Amino acid sequence: MSEQSVIEISYLNHYFGKGSLKKQVLSNINLKIEGGKIIILMGQSGSGKTTLLTLIGGLRSVQKGSIKVLGKELYGATPNQLVQIRRQIGYIFQAHNLLGFLTASQNVQMSAKLNKTIHPREIKKRSNAILEAVGLGKRINYYPDALSGGQKQRVAIARALVSSPQLVLADEPTAALDSHSGRDVVNLLQKLAKENNCAILIVTHDNRILDIADQIIYMEDGRLVNINEPALNL
Repeated sequence: MSEQSVIEISYLNHYFGKGSLKKQVLSNINLKIEGGKIIILMGQSGSGKTTLLTLIGGLRSVQKGSIKVLGKELYGATPNQLVQIRRQIGYIFQAHNLLGFLTASQNVQMSAKLNKTIHPREIKKRSNAILEAVGLGKRINYYPDALSGGQKQRVAIARALVSSPQLVLADEPTAALDSHSGRDVVNLLQKLAKENNCAILIVTHDNRILDIADQIIYMEDGRLVNINEPALNL
């Protein structure tokens, strides 16, 4: 694996169910993603995009094949090893998964506390700064129930980015956002990729954000069927 590779996948296969109900959902996936790159993964619902994302993120166990993330092999990794890898990744889910009893700032701080390289005195300052960057500077002390769906999603995005991770995995990050907010978010992702040499993998159906991609990958029936590079030449 080259020093620049953040993700390297070789002959990955994955199955759901057992016995007569066993179904192959990913077939011979081979993919390499380097730092500083934004990759957009597209395909119809059920094509395997989210399954692939969760495997890369250590949220599912690799059954067959190899996934190396930040130099660590996920196949055969112990639960504790997967936890350590997950702490180095920023996740943005379709469901924002905020803790309702914490303010926006406190939700983001929870993520920052997992990163032992951030000094405790910097956590609140850094969390509020990233909320400002996603347009929520005036709502840092609001609880989730007092926020709109789009605002909750922006808190979730801030939570994923607060530690400046080397890898961000995003599942429909702009689905709940209007065009202006969505553009602000992807611009922030683009800045993170370039300034921190971060790799960003985005699953999306949002054609409005395709221009930020260094590569666009298409999935169909659990296979990578096409990789276009660069996105602006499509």
